[in-house]
Amino acid sequence: MTSQPTLNKTGNDPGGPGEPGVEGSGLQAGLKNRHLSMIAIGGVIGAGLFVGSSSGIATAGPGILLSYALVGTLVVLVMRMLGEMSAANPTSGSFSAHADRALGSWAGFSIGWLYWFFWVVVLAVEATAGAVILEGWIPAVPQWGWALIVMVVLTATNLVSVGSYGEFEFWFAGIKVVAIAAFIVIGGLAVFGLLPGVDSEQAGLSNLTEHGGFLPNGAGAILTGVLLVVFSFMGSEIATLAAGESENPRQAVTKATNSIIWRVAVFYLGSIAVVVCLLPWDSKSITKDGSYVAALDSLGIAHAGQIMNFIVLTSVLSCLNSGLYTASRMAFSLGQRGDAPKAFARTTSNGVPRTAILASVAFGFVAVFFNYKFPDSVFLFLVNSSGAVALFVWLVICFSQLRMRKIIKAEAPEKLVVKMWLYPYLTWATAALIVFILGYMLTDTEHDGRQTILLSLLVAAVVLVIAFVKKGLRGGRPAADAPQAQGEERSEVSAG
Repeated sequence: MTSQPTLNKTGNDPGGPGEPGVEGSGLQAGLKNRHLSMIAIGGVIGAGLFVGSSSGIATAGPGILLSYALVGTLVVLVMRMLGEMSAANPTSGSFSAHADRALGSWAGFSIGWLYWFFWVVVLAVEATAGAVILEGWIPAVPQWGWALIVMVVLTATNLVSVGSYGEFEFWFAGIKVVAIAAFIVIGGLAVFGLLPGVDSEQAGLSNLTEHGGFLPNGAGAILTGVLLVVFSFMGSEIATLAAGESENPRQAVTKATNSIIWRVAVFYLGSIAVVVCLLPWDSKSITKDGSYVAALDSLGIAHAGQIMNFIVLTSVLSCLNSGLYTASRMAFSLGQRGDAPKAFARTTSNGVPRTAILASVAFGFVAVFFNYKFPDSVFLFLVNSSGAVALFVWLVICFSQLRMRKIIKAEAPEKLVVKMWLYPYLTWATAALIVFILGYMLTDTEHDGRQTILLSLLVAAVVLVIAFVKKGLRGGRPAADAPQAQGEERSEVSAG
């Protein structure tokens, strides 16, 4: 059994010897409560919600609400498990550090690097998506130029301090939250006939049952819808990583965990419900213009496309900002545990893991290059091979929580301030559902589900082999007994 780093007085991982403000002193508490609150709220709102929901609606009709509800329930349960472990021991490694201790160094190594791989690929996807929008507004700058600009700017903000990341994310996430809230309120008024100028014959609750019924393509379409929407929920776990750099990590994790239910219900189910009530699910405008743009057009809002482009751009920048932060903190945690180069665990005087950030963004730039030069070969492989990582992460969280509950109860039961419901039965049920979704992906050839799961399993297998080879080179000793990075400490879960 391995262990994870002790937390310092601010609740952060010790990155090495020295006091705060000294080179290599570790992460520092630079995130304010308002930053953490908005990171938690905005973390579940990805650009995929805006640009990916139209294909789900076209596939499942109004029944897509059940797909979102099913995945939303899954996310709530997984976040409850992660919240239990992270509230007991907040750390920048989050689920990777918990897996390291609960399941073994091979698990922490594997899921940590897979998660890092996922986010550096996301950097390229989001940078390209943002560049497409910006090029449409200012065509004088080529698409690759815009991708370079946004990557450089957000890298700079992350390099300054964690506070600058938090401030940027506060405003990015704030715009997303306000936009969706306004959309739900205005759209809700239109659905119930309280908004002047809206076609009352087109908008209404009747859209849920007319045009072929609530499940026009059959009950099986719900599961297909799950495959289309599940990956838009990735990011809800970011709050548990960021909590390690807040003044009160345990309180921040507890708050983020307890609020996940209403966040998923309002921003996902609420907004999608408005869309499918404003327009018939089989409306050509949904597939042509995108679900949210079509909904805004139906409300008679001028320049709906450009408004939505601005909101999507904000979401893209938010995802880029958080993706770089998340990848660098995971690399930092891996460096601390001896699972990555020692340099990754070093920090500047501002508590910034500079090497981890630069290494992450470097791979992001490589992925951007592949997107422009080899979009249908190399880059497509990167995207598909990282596509199922979200499900792998959730599955590892389930198995880690099964073990960590016993460890925490034995060592420091007072730290169980957040508890998974109906343990261990609901944990096992959640794990079974994730395995079922992974299995169902193997049957999906129409939406590349089979290709995604097979390539993701291939990459996961490679990482697992590396993990076990690395463990063998350590002589079979647990990571805690292996040579440590300079200044790194390992101990049992501390009292914080």
